[in-house]
Amino acid sequence: MPVIIGAVVAVLLIAYVAAAAFAGSKVPRDTTVSGVQIGGMSASEARSTLNSAFEEKLAAPLKLAVGDQEGELVPADAGLGVDIDSTVKKLTGFTLDPRVVFAHFTGGAKLDPKVTSDDAKLTSALTSIGDSLKTDPVDASVVFEDGKPSITEPKDGNTLNVDEAVPEVKSNFLSATGPLKLPTTSTAPKVGQEQLDAAKRDIIDPMTSGPVTVKVGDTSVELPVAELTAIATVDVAGNKLTLDQDKLKELVVEKSPELGSSGTDAKIVMEGGKPVVVPSKPGRALNADDLAAKVTTAAQSSEKTANVEMSESDAEFTTEDANKLGVKEIIGEFDTPLTADRVRTKNLIVGSKIISNTLIKPGETFSLLQALGPVTYERGFVDSGVVESGFATKALGGGLSQLSTTTFNAAFFAGMDLVEFRQHSRYFSRYPEGREATLWGPSLDMKWKNPTQYGVLVDAYVANNRVHVRLWSTKTFEVKSWTSPRRNITSPQVVYNQRPDCKPEHGTTPGFTVDFGRERYKDGKLHDKKSWTWTYNAWPIVKCGKP
Repeated sequence: MPVIIGAVVAVLLIAYVAAAAFAGSKVPRDTTVSGVQIGGMSASEARSTLNSAFEEKLAAPLKLAVGDQEGELVPADAGLGVDIDSTVKKLTGFTLDPRVVFAHFTGGAKLDPKVTSDDAKLTSALTSIGDSLKTDPVDASVVFEDGKPSITEPKDGNTLNVDEAVPEVKSNFLSATGPLKLPTTSTAPKVGQEQLDAAKRDIIDPMTSGPVTVKVGDTSVELPVAELTAIATVDVAGNKLTLDQDKLKELVVEKSPELGSSGTDAKIVMEGGKPVVVPSKPGRALNADDLAAKVTTAAQSSEKTANVEMSESDAEFTTEDANKLGVKEIIGEFDTPLTADRVRTKNLIVGSKIISNTLIKPGETFSLLQALGPVTYERGFVDSGVVESGFATKALGGGLSQLSTTTFNAAFFAGMDLVEFRQHSRYFSRYPEGREATLWGPSLDMKWKNPTQYGVLVDAYVANNRVHVRLWSTKTFEVKSWTSPRRNITSPQVVYNQRPDCKPEHGTTPGFTVDFGRERYKDGKLHDKKSWTWTYNAWPIVKCGKP
């Protein structure tokens, strides 16, 4: 009997060992690794299948969610990998452990592979992604648009928690089917809901409830909500309303001009052949600070009335301001001879009187067209000779180019910045070659800019059969000029003019090209130098009628 039992045991043992050996050659059936089915495969088949599946997953971008922002990470590039050999080894191979052997026949399980990771590389990749996806907290704020408040609600900021994200990614990057949500650290805004609620209660609601009335003695000015909010700034953090003082004053004065300053500005004018400061006079006006303070209070109250008083105020341009401009000496002057045309001379006399006493403050630009204003018969201008489209004719204000050229040269030698000028198309001997400037509104202007720290006063007049322009200031530049000899001489050509007002011309002056230049010296040192080139057409031989 013992012999029989021993034989049976031996047979069973041999069968068990054989079963174990058979089972160890295959992966337990129904086994999946991160969703990849490898049940019943040999070790080599399982390795091949997992290699293909995980190689694709490791190379494919993994979507990550940081708050409401999304980014991508390529696992392989971030130092992540899978140890396939170790994973398969756990599932195959000979063992007598009955639990393992039994599992091979009853079915496997859903398993995770052994993940490998270069933590430093993964941390660096997540840090970079976190920086690109972080959202800063949004402070509560209020601006007004068309009289209505536009409110920005406060919002927390989100920053990736890299330390917690590293193990999260390592554990889930293979199984993730959608954006992998990563842990974040939130940052509260500096200006939050509590402060916004206070601003609504104390500023926004009362301010938008109705207009404010400004009372100055017997004068009342109503400021509608839309006008006030257009010049308002709300500091939600400090629960403070600020109104633009200058714009508020302009708004009130525009509605009631009598509330504006009655002060008289200082002037600098030519008297007795030299510049004289005509003193400013104080007046009474609204105080911008007081007005803004009282309107701000009224806007936030239920009474909606600001009682304001006028106070003494200086003129905008005071005597002190005028004296500081240093208008005391001639810094540039020029004169040109008159023609025999007395009608033309009248335009020069009128124009000179208009532009005299024009003050150009530091940094300002003088425009002759702007200084002259409208050239009209009512202002004393008359028709006189001009060159238009290459032919001599007449036009209102003819001759003002001589005033332009004379003023240009005064500015040239005063060291002013030459902004805009255009020479005549033909040469007139009363002007310096090249160094002259025509005028034809509105397309051709003559402009120069005051680059000094002093004011510049224009003194223009007609005397002794010449047009004179002097510029008064404090001398800043020494100026040297030069003019080249004529070159590229051209002869007059015959042209035909069929206009009714045609005037024959005899082509007395040739055309030519000329260069001229200027060097400016400041405190004895060269400041800059510049040159210009101009080509004049020959005066044509004009014949009236058809060829």
